[in-house]
Amino acid sequence: MAENKSKEKFLANPIERHDTAAWRGHIEKTKPESNVPIPSEESVHNAKEWVDSNSLS
Repeated sequence: MAENKSKEKFLANPIERHDTAAWRGHIEKTKPESNVPIPSEESVHNAKEWVDSNSLS
């Protein structure tokens, strides 16, 4: 696989970056075992408004 070095390099990079995601703004707490972030109620409300206002219908 020597000829596919550039492909291997490209696949090594993550496709999505969650560092600047909007949902990371107001994390109230995280679940202890899974480390899943729980957003604030305000963040959930804002996200719902954004989805409703930007829907295709």
